[in-house]
Amino acid sequence: MNPIFLLNLASRQLQHLATRQAVISGNIANANTPGYRARDLTPFRDMLDKTTLTMAATQAGHFEIDGPTARPARPTQADGWDVVHSGNSVNLEEQLMKSGEISRDQALNTGIVKAFDRMLALSVKA
Repeated sequence: MNPIFLLNLASRQLQHLATRQAVISGNIANANTPGYRARDLTPFRDMLDKTTLTMAATQAGHFEIDGPTARPARPTQADGWDVVHSGNSVNLEEQLMKSGEISRDQALNTGIVKAFDRMLALSVKA
């Protein structure tokens, strides 16, 4: 039986999200510290883009990743957040938005793992 990598991937993403949440919390805690520079981690999806995993089309109806109609769906980010006179680059609104993004990613990850767990349980019962 081949190992199931989905659970390992979900576990690693949750570890990354927990670490990123700690970094964002540190930014919020230092919002009034003169000279403090806001920090963040590389998003998990960008780290996955650097892996050697590739998708394979096993059926004729599958989409082509590198086909003529393929186009990137990632938005570009603008550096629109200001640095205040004290040299502090923490913007609380930005940090709270990132915290909300992390919370949504954790909820999505948990939902996928629960669905996969139910699927495995049903396949064992059959």
